[in-house]
Amino acid sequence: MHRPRAVARPRSICQICESISTSTQRRRAIAPLVAARNASQSPYHSRRRPPSPLMSPQNRPSSSAAFSDLGNKRAPTVARTRSDESIQVDANHSVAPSLHPSSVADIMRYLQTSVSKVHAARGVPSEQSVSAALEVCDMLANWFTDESVQPQIAHAISELDSTASTLLSLDGSGAKTTKATQPSQLPEGIEYSAKLRALINKISETAYLLLAHPPVFITPKLLKQYVKVQAKLGRPETLPEIFRLYASKPLAREGSVPLSYTQQNPNRAANAIESEIVDAALDTAIEVKNLDAAVGIIENSYGTTAFVRSKLLRHGLLPLGAFAATPVAAYILASNFSGLQQTMDSATATGVAFAGILAYVGFTGSLGAVALVTANDQMKRVTWAPGVPLRKRWIREEERAALDKIACAWGFQEKWRQGEEEGADWDALREYIGQKGMMLDRTELMEGMD
Repeated sequence: MHRPRAVARPRSICQICESISTSTQRRRAIAPLVAARNASQSPYHSRRRPPSPLMSPQNRPSSSAAFSDLGNKRAPTVARTRSDESIQVDANHSVAPSLHPSSVADIMRYLQTSVSKVHAARGVPSEQSVSAALEVCDMLANWFTDESVQPQIAHAISELDSTASTLLSLDGSGAKTTKATQPSQLPEGIEYSAKLRALINKISETAYLLLAHPPVFITPKLLKQYVKVQAKLGRPETLPEIFRLYASKPLAREGSVPLSYTQQNPNRAANAIESEIVDAALDTAIEVKNLDAAVGIIENSYGTTAFVRSKLLRHGLLPLGAFAATPVAAYILASNFSGLQQTMDSATATGVAFAGILAYVGFTGSLGAVALVTANDQMKRVTWAPGVPLRKRWIREEERAALDKIACAWGFQEKWRQGEEEGADWDALREYIGQKGMMLDRTELMEGMD
């Protein structure tokens, strides 16, 4: 008779509480990572896993939401790649700390470790390593700006004076810090300590130092990640400088020891910034009411020669090609039409038909082009000054629309009060718009001033 095997009993709640209270904070961070690794290696023994400690608060499901959405949608599975492993484990096999108010110092040290990898890399850092460090900044930005945990973080930081003082002295490289002049975007009605704002400034500064590092090549993907991080933190002060570096930062030569750099042409069409990235950065500056950052973003994106050339290639190449091919197509059609009549010789009929087709296409096309470049229905407060050529109006329409967006955000929202704004910022904005060949609140185009 075979004796049944002994079944392992689950540990009691008291033992679990005792083990948690006696274990260190770093061991608590190892537990979910080990469980996630075992679950990925043994797919046949699936267990419910706790959320990853580096999961953003917006993506972390609550208990009520998890039960209510259980039958509607499945939790997405995250594929563990080599770049993800670089986020979880550093060169000294240190594990990412758990996102908890009591582990603020460990979190910031881990962020500093991720940045040190990029700075200590020999040669040109890879895009994957820089992107991984920005992902850490993005996850921390999600956590520090989450409304549900910010009161706990502020309370924990206020009690940890020694921890906060340690955080501000983590960067021992002596790099120049970027000053944030605008208050953080935090929920109204709650007083947050200055130390919490210092942490948010530290994350913003760290992300800036990543892309400002001389050997790092700023790609469109990294630029989009950086704008996303600064938008969540509400820190647009460094966006104009990063936009400038995107087009004019010297390129490091791969394989040269020591590293040598070559100047790049900032006016190349390839150095133009995508409109969706510029709009996201501009929305961030408008949200925090930073006029200098908003104007700097426009100046280093829509106002550059690279953007003008890029627009000509993307939107002007096809119309120019059609315009050049029109005479050839018109002559071929005229030659075919000349064979359908018998009143005149073929050469005369071809010439008459060719002239008629060109006249029709040219007249109709010119009317359409004038109607396109002179349309002002989309203009609200910023319009073109008289005498600006039509070609410049079409080329610089994005710049005008961005300045119009700023004017609408800074001015009165009531239409009957528009035009009564005063102040140094408003006068400076009006003068800047005038220098660009535009007019703010043109009298004859305002409502009720026909």
